[in-house]
Amino acid sequence: MGQLLLQVLLWAVIFLGSSVPNIESSEYNPFPGITDKKFIDDCVRIHNDNRSSVNPPARNMLYMTWDEGLAITARAWARHCDFQHNIYLKEVRRVHPVFSSVGENIWAGYPPSTFSVMRAMDLWVKEVNDYSYQSNACKPGKMCGHYTQVVWATSYKVGCAVQICPNGVDRTSFSDKEGAIFVCNYAEAGNVVEMLPYQNGLEECSSCEGANNQCQAKLCHNPKRDEQKSYRWTPGWDPTLANCGPCCMAILAIRPLALLLTFVAAFGVHRLYPSIFFYE
Repeated sequence: MGQLLLQVLLWAVIFLGSSVPNIESSEYNPFPGITDKKFIDDCVRIHNDNRSSVNPPARNMLYMTWDEGLAITARAWARHCDFQHNIYLKEVRRVHPVFSSVGENIWAGYPPSTFSVMRAMDLWVKEVNDYSYQSNACKPGKMCGHYTQVVWATSYKVGCAVQICPNGVDRTSFSDKEGAIFVCNYAEAGNVVEMLPYQNGLEECSSCEGANNQCQAKLCHNPKRDEQKSYRWTPGWDPTLANCGPCCMAILAIRPLALLLTFVAAFGVHRLYPSIFFYE
């Protein structure tokens, strides 16, 4: 009887652990995913290169590192293929499980082959020509918020995603043609009203706050603050969840428990019936 119960339990947890559809692998997207090392390195490096070369120089610019949770948020919004800012940004905990404020930059292009991290970010950074640090304002009729978010001193985490849009990107001139959309999210959010993006000064890192700060390429690097964290979550407004029915959602919710039960069942079977496993 005990052996039968263990076998039933083992088969149940194996089923629960394997029956959830793999949305990420089934989704058509020729661009690199949010775990692609080169994509991550490009996003982080280009951001930090621009942050370390601001003019006038900054004395409190934080070193920026990748955040998995922000990348998940960026991917979820990019999947909407809508060239507007995430409508959930001001709803705490709907865009990140930890950060209370999240900023965002968006790029869209046609054809999709025009995309590269460098090309997209170059458009954001070129807005520096339309921004005055002295008046902390854009030139009349111009946009400069993408640039100021890139160089916002206290935004120290970034997560980006790029998505193919076979049916076009809404709110663009190519809404009926295959295009691409690139989204970067930031924490903490920048572009706070009436605040300068950074404190200027000739001595880099001279106003870094907190202990154990290191000046790295003119940026305030803190090993504790900059450590990587993993987030097992998905925003409830991710459009791919619409393909997952109630049964699928229930399985997703109990999947971590199923994984734990798998190890417990395997250990129990091995202890009670050691001959059931064969090794060569």
